[in-house]
Amino acid sequence: MNQLDQLLTEWGPTLARLAGLLVVVLIAPLVALASWKKIYPHTPLLVALAVPCLLTIALLIEPRLLVAVLIIDVAVLVVSLADLFTLPGKKAFQVERETTRVASIQKNHRVTLHITNLSWRSRTAWIRDDIPQEFEPTPKEFVMRLGSRSRTTVHYELRASRRGAFPLRQINLRVRSLLGLWQRFLEYPQVSAIHVYPDMKQLAEYAILARTNRLSLMGVRRTRKVGLENDFERLRDYTLDDNYKYIDWRASARRNKLTVKDFQTSQSQRIVFLLDCGRLMTNESRGLSLLDQSLNAALMLSYVALRQGDSVGMIAFADRVLSYVPPRGGMNQMNQLLHRSFDRFPELVESRYDEAFLYLGTYLKKRSLVVLISNVIDEVNAHQIESYLGTLVGRHLPLGVLLRDHHLFDVADHEPRSDTELYRAAAAAEILTWRHQVLRDLEHHGVLALDVFPEDMTAPLVNSYLEIKARHLL
Repeated sequence: MNQLDQLLTEWGPTLARLAGLLVVVLIAPLVALASWKKIYPHTPLLVALAVPCLLTIALLIEPRLLVAVLIIDVAVLVVSLADLFTLPGKKAFQVERETTRVASIQKNHRVTLHITNLSWRSRTAWIRDDIPQEFEPTPKEFVMRLGSRSRTTVHYELRASRRGAFPLRQINLRVRSLLGLWQRFLEYPQVSAIHVYPDMKQLAEYAILARTNRLSLMGVRRTRKVGLENDFERLRDYTLDDNYKYIDWRASARRNKLTVKDFQTSQSQRIVFLLDCGRLMTNESRGLSLLDQSLNAALMLSYVALRQGDSVGMIAFADRVLSYVPPRGGMNQMNQLLHRSFDRFPELVESRYDEAFLYLGTYLKKRSLVVLISNVIDEVNAHQIESYLGTLVGRHLPLGVLLRDHHLFDVADHEPRSDTELYRAAAAAEILTWRHQVLRDLEHHGVLALDVFPEDMTAPLVNSYLEIKARHLL
């Protein structure tokens, strides 16, 4: 034993330097693996490496453990190297993504992933898609066992918080080695473009309810007068007040009950939206900006109007005119409206109503229903809206849609419990009184006005349009 102690004394410093060199030699490959192959040690390997480290500390107390520590070090090194070669390569898997290009804001959008294990060994994989920060995926990650030579399909839902065009660039897989000592990150380029549009699913909902005469479920009132001798509209059950000449005998025989034809008066008219994209539309309501809520309502009304045979156009403006869609008829016009508005966002600039109305007067000569969707917060922009909409009376039929602020109404309706809350409620009530006067002034000048909460705008806007059609105001 004395000879062993003497040997350790002589070779101790050399062994310490060799141990340091060994640490460097071990760390360098790990860094290279992480940089080039995206291979990283996993938790079990770190635990396995902690054992010889603790034993190395024990050498300070009992130097005779050197041989045992070296044996354990070599064993851990051999096992970890052997397990490293069990990691699958990139060619062991094949990944595909399926999704439609068009999505609606704040609506679930389905994405399908196909993962194929091409190897002869079963694998556990963690799959995560490359999701932009504007989307919320459900679920965020999949953990599954992939059988040998098998194909697995999974689905998840995306929910967009913003309109625009967004790319999904790659699909990420994380796999582990046979003993779980190593993990590897695999990236598979799969480029898919998703265009997030305003809420279009409400258009499909409207079409379904219109076919089944249940539009009241959306808050839409049927106020349009039925014509007598123009365009065919629908078939319905016969009532005692109907004229016999409008009975459709073929349909009656088919349904085994008397059925009459309804007709609607043909009036091809024009609707032009003036969409404010300035700073006043940056506020949010129910998770969407006021501009998003306005686009949803405008597109819904456009769909209804185009189905009625009318022409629809749009002018988007901020401190300048941003885009112009000339009024045209036909359902193809919906594509134009969607493509020119889906990537339009509110800008932190003061809106130039004079530029927008000058552009309107230059390019729109025929009488139209002009719908201005905006917000009022002070006397300056309220006076501009009132004056410019008032100048349209006679040549066009102006409709001003002013959006309410939930915070303002909540403060005014809240029962005050302190002096501060009382003052806040009084200030809010004064602003609401001023706002009510602005609406009355608009109506006094012959301007139609709507005062609505942003998320409840669609049904009142459609109802106003149907009422205008019924009263033949255009």
